[in-house]
Amino acid sequence: MDKPNHLFHELFAQLGLPDDEQGIGQFLRAHTPLASDIKLPDAPFWTPAQAAFLRESLCQDAQWAVPVDQLNAALRGPEGTK
Repeated sequence: MDKPNHLFHELFAQLGLPDDEQGIGQFLRAHTPLASDIKLPDAPFWTPAQAAFLRESLCQDAQWAVPVDQLNAALRGPEGTK
């Protein structure tokens, strides 16, 4: 059974990405800012499996929805957090 609250770094592990502070920072620097007209799961840097996971997490308000929302805000840059 999934635990009810997942941490931000656990989302990176779930997506098959480096989940340490340095890896997360590199990912965010490489992909920020994500244009406001692109939905997170539609970003061009996801694999089909990653995009499907993100889409499902948001649509079903799954246990991963909170860290997925955090990732979305982080990728939007300062404008995305206003």
